[in-house]
Amino acid sequence: MTRMKPVLGRGLASLIPRPVPTAPTFPPQGRQDDGASNEIVANIDIDRIRANPYQPRAEFEPVALDELKRSIQEKGIIQPITVCRNENGFQLISGERRVRAAREAGLLQIPAYIIRVRSREEMLELALIENLQREELNPVEVAISYKRLIDECNFTQEQISHKIGKDRSTITNFLRLLRLPEVIQTALRKGQLSTGHARALIAIEDPASQMGIFQKTIEKDLSVREVEGLVRETGRKRKRRGAVINMSSNATFASVEDKLRQLLGTKVEVRPMHDGKGQIVIEYYSNNDLDRLLELIASVQDLPTRT
Repeated sequence: MTRMKPVLGRGLASLIPRPVPTAPTFPPQGRQDDGASNEIVANIDIDRIRANPYQPRAEFEPVALDELKRSIQEKGIIQPITVCRNENGFQLISGERRVRAAREAGLLQIPAYIIRVRSREEMLELALIENLQREELNPVEVAISYKRLIDECNFTQEQISHKIGKDRSTITNFLRLLRLPEVIQTALRKGQLSTGHARALIAIEDPASQMGIFQKTIEKDLSVREVEGLVRETGRKRKRRGAVINMSSNATFASVEDKLRQLLGTKVEVRPMHDGKGQIVIEYYSNNDLDRLLELIASVQDLPTRT
């Protein structure tokens, strides 16, 4: 299946203004960091950059990283990374792929946009939004990023929509992906499923049916339309099964309830479930009444049947 790339939005420029270099820089040339200024683009030492603890990307594909390294060796760093200062050097906000590839390419310095960050919450917000806009996150990573913005930054879906320039319905659909079992989320991360396949599978309430259709999708490389067709057929079967159960409850089970009420002298309810299973609920109103029912049940030889 073809893995779809997310559509890019407005990026970090929607939060803060950013100067953009007009030419590649390899080896890095131009302004050197003065150790104090912010809101500038300057060359900084790669070995002074610390990893971003809020990085939403969980996986870095070796092939894509190698392609980026070769591009850097040929054309240089076209887009600066984003960092903020800390006591030991710099904290990376976005651009981890570029940093890794630059290290492998042998660079000692890299152009960086140095900004001021005032709190952990602001760091998290910038890191998530920047990566949502500029990195090729897989659908599960996107969904987790949205959830973190809601849980840890107290954003509403409407606020996220405004900041990243996407419809609120898009954000809602991504968040729903986190309801899928881990095995299906893993397939989505690896590109074995598209978001279209995943949205179809979410509609299946029965876990066994959901896993069955998921496995069939992987084994037979089903299209989104084929999966949607299987989901609709599963829904029709559940409705037919429910109709049979309701009819039985209205006829045979009502008769059984009447017979048991007459036999036991108390309220009895038959609760049918799927696959022929169910419950019989017998009410009692005191300890003496319970003892009476136990003695009565123990003395019964032939309870009424459904035949």
